[in-house]
Amino acid sequence: MSVAEKSQKKSGGLGETFSVIIQALLLALVIRTLLFQPFSIPSGSMRPTLLEGDYLFVTKWAYGYSRYSLPFGPDIFSGRIWGSEPKRGDVVVFKFPPDPSVDYIKRVVGLPGAKIQMKDGQLFINDVGVPRVKTGQIENPDITEVPQPVDVYH
Repeated sequence: MSVAEKSQKKSGGLGETFSVIIQALLLALVIRTLLFQPFSIPSGSMRPTLLEGDYLFVTKWAYGYSRYSLPFGPDIFSGRIWGSEPKRGDVVVFKFPPDPSVDYIKRVVGLPGAKIQMKDGQLFINDVGVPRVKTGQIENPDITEVPQPVDVYH
């Protein structure tokens, strides 16, 4: 085997490795842009269901796609395609309007047109109290951040 043949084999191997890396990066970009995206819970506002530092993968297609679902927001189509409405109780991720670089992870309580109120710790939707059913207690201060047990309602 000549020196020229050996150098061709090495460059072919290096080129193939480079090609595989580029393909893997493109596949990861497509998956993250169109299918799933990882998020980390930054605060305790979703306790006890989701804790600070928890990771979750969010499906990108749950409520359909709009031009804002794609990088750089190309105006390919108007409205939302393959869309569905969020339901009460869904956990959603959205951009914080005053600062779009911040992602908020929250649970849906009200739907469009609903009147939402909190009166003395009781949730009211369209002036009707949402029934609270005690489902247990949490006694772990790492979760509740208080030394005594905390009641959990559904």
